[in-house]
This record gives sequence, structure tokens and C-alpha cells, in this order.
Amino acid sequence: MNLYVGNLSRDAVEDDVRRAFEAYGKVTSINIIRDKFSGESRGFCFVDMPVKAEANAAMDALNGKEINGRALIINEARPRNDDNRGRNKRGGGRRF
Repeated sequence: MNLYVGNLSRDAVEDDVRRAFEAYGKVTSINIIRDKFSGESRGFCFVDMPVKAEANAAMDALNGKEINGRALIINEARPRNDDNRGRNKRGGGRRF
């Protein structure tokens, strides 16, 4: 199960997140989303836990809990919608 973790402190590192979530089960990956230019955290990450019951337990226990001074917001991650990635939603584009 892939979890979205929002309101993450910009100072939080992977080990901070891993320690919190591994208390509830196995964590297969953590992806802290970073700004592509500055490399700084954008304040959210994704945590992948293979056992749904463990992921639900972590979500219930950690939602609202503080890590590095920020109360986490945790939800099940929604699947990516690649159809709209990188497209201008107002149309437009090049005109000849």
C-alpha cells in the first residue's frame, strides 16, 4: 500500500520517516519529493508498505502525530494520472 504523507517538515530525512513507519511494519520504500532546482524537500513524501493491515495501522497511528515539529497528514496515495502530466490544461500550444 502506498501512503501519501503531507505536512512533512522540510528538515525531515528518510531515516526520520522510516523510524516512525517501521514501528508498524515493513517499509519497502520512502520517496521524499524534492524541488528539482533547489533540491529542498517540498514538504511531502510517499511511503510504500507491502502489507495493507500494517499500512492502515501506521496511517491510523501517525496521522496527526508530529515529526520534527509538524503534524503529519497521511492518506492512501491516489494512482498517478499520467494523461494530464505536463500538459497545459487550458489548451494553447504552438500555433503556426
